[in-house]
Amino acid sequence: MATLYIVATPIGNLEDITLRALRILKEVSVIFCEDTRTTRVLLDRHGIQAHMESFHAQSPLSKMDHIVELLETGKDLALVSDAGTPGISDPGMLLVSEVRKRSPETSIIAIPGPSALTAAVSIAGKPLHEFVFLGFLPHKKGRQTLFTEMIASERPYIFYESPHRIEKTLESLAGSGKVVTILRELTKIHESYVSGTAEEVLKAFRDNPETIRGEFVVIVNN
Repeated sequence: MATLYIVATPIGNLEDITLRALRILKEVSVIFCEDTRTTRVLLDRHGIQAHMESFHAQSPLSKMDHIVELLETGKDLALVSDAGTPGISDPGMLLVSEVRKRSPETSIIAIPGPSALTAAVSIAGKPLHEFVFLGFLPHKKGRQTLFTEMIASERPYIFYESPHRIEKTLESLAGSGKVVTILRELTKIHESYVSGTAEEVLKAFRDNPETIRGEFVVIVNN
């Protein structure tokens, strides 16, 4: 029986990978990656020679067929994303769903590790025993509805944001009275933390425009 391993990879620092993940990446027949160039950097860092193929949100349906065929011939495979845990705001969820449907005899095993979500929660210092996670917000349709929802809610909300939209996001939350905490570039050289009202956080970014880059985890709570 073949196995599909869902392998978490570093979100920044290349040392943030488990011993088990390294072993699996050495042993499988093929590693399917969002971007083979990104994964090659990780594999080279750890001295792993492996066959890689791409699998991402724009992959044709034939690639899904190819993966299922490999599994059905007994090949063990690994799926990685560019950073973090596949399936969390990531096309890996579609692959797992399809494999469970089309190849139910395949064993699907999680190799846990880094996630920007759990990393942010662990160092935010906020009461986050429960929260609503939204992944990446939609670019247009439904975006304002989500801001209205999180402003009205008693529960904390967490989502990912890009540098191109972070200022507009903070403008949408301005005047809400909510506490906004942003953790940027987690585990990387320029990791930073800022917390306050939306207006205070927006001013902090505009006063330091060099910080409006990278990857953002946004926490909104009372």
